[in-house]
Amino acid sequence: MSQTDDARCMRRCLDLALLGAGRVSPNPMVGALLVADGEIIGEGFHHHFGAPHAEVEAIESVTDQRKLRDATLYVSLEPCGHFGKTPPCSQLIIEKAIPRVVIGCGDPNPDVSGKGVAQLRAAGVTVTEGVLEAECLKANEAFIKSHTDGFPFVTIKLAQTLDGKIATSLGASHWITGDKARHEVHRLRSIQDAVLIGEATVTADDAHLTVRHCAGRNPLRVVLDRHLRLSPEAKIFDGAAPTLLFASSSWERLPKAELFRQRGVTVLFVEEHAEELDLRQVLQELHQRHILSVMVEGGSRLSASFIRAGLADKIIMFIAPKLFGGDALSAFAPLGIDMPDQAIHLRFELPRFYGIDMQVVAYIQAQTASPCQAER
Repeated sequence: MSQTDDARCMRRCLDLALLGAGRVSPNPMVGALLVADGEIIGEGFHHHFGAPHAEVEAIESVTDQRKLRDATLYVSLEPCGHFGKTPPCSQLIIEKAIPRVVIGCGDPNPDVSGKGVAQLRAAGVTVTEGVLEAECLKANEAFIKSHTDGFPFVTIKLAQTLDGKIATSLGASHWITGDKARHEVHRLRSIQDAVLIGEATVTADDAHLTVRHCAGRNPLRVVLDRHLRLSPEAKIFDGAAPTLLFASSSWERLPKAELFRQRGVTVLFVEEHAEELDLRQVLQELHQRHILSVMVEGGSRLSASFIRAGLADKIIMFIAPKLFGGDALSAFAPLGIDMPDQAIHLRFELPRFYGIDMQVVAYIQAQTASPCQAER
């Protein structure tokens, strides 16, 4: 097949892979396609954690297994070559005598990385790597970061007016955006492993942080409450979804922690610096719990803290065609940049519209840590 055909088939693999969004973590999303004589003879994707891998799904979907001996297998991520919850896909490919495999990107998991490809090539399988590699890496950006950096992938989500305000001068923010944008926020929640919010936003909004406007599972809810000031009766502690509460270790003996535990909330204590919880420790704890992706739904202060600490990866901003003006709070006012050359640099994706509201996605470019961050 030509490079153009390979790219077209890999794009179908990516479409299939994304059907597993929100259900496969801590595994990656993977799609697979089998093509023989220019026709698709089978396809599959990883449906949920513990289910058969995409390659197995695709192979089993082929009605005439004899065709596999003349087929090309396309898969968006390197086939595994080890025993995990399922047998190694590389061995199944070899057993089925599939002569060619086209791979989108490698798997950074040290149990997998390079091993599947090596096994296939040792068995005489022709392997082509790196087809739509950038797109395949992006589809599993949280999985990739977890295995390369040991931290969850952090997305900051905010809604603002065209003049950058996230609330009026009186603090009112319901609702800046319309229904379609809010529905998209719920869809985004459903594909995250965790959503994170601070004590101030819980107090202001009494938010549920559950998925209600679309089909999908509730993510883990993570609340940062340094001094355990929140009421255990707040909606976010209603038991509708698993909830983690982080507080300062200086308050570890506070009897109030037991009230949260009685509500089914897991209470964890981390250090604090400059009157803020250590966000690095928070993310390390989430990583230990196999959380790959976190969406921060707090306000401007919490969002700025993640960016200042160099722990945020992406911003999703919903911009409403409205103006608040005046002294209304700006989205990233707490960053307090003094000079243009100190700005946080971003890389934009193409904008999309949800009703009358515009969604802008921006990736945060690598920043040089300040001296105080380096000391931490």
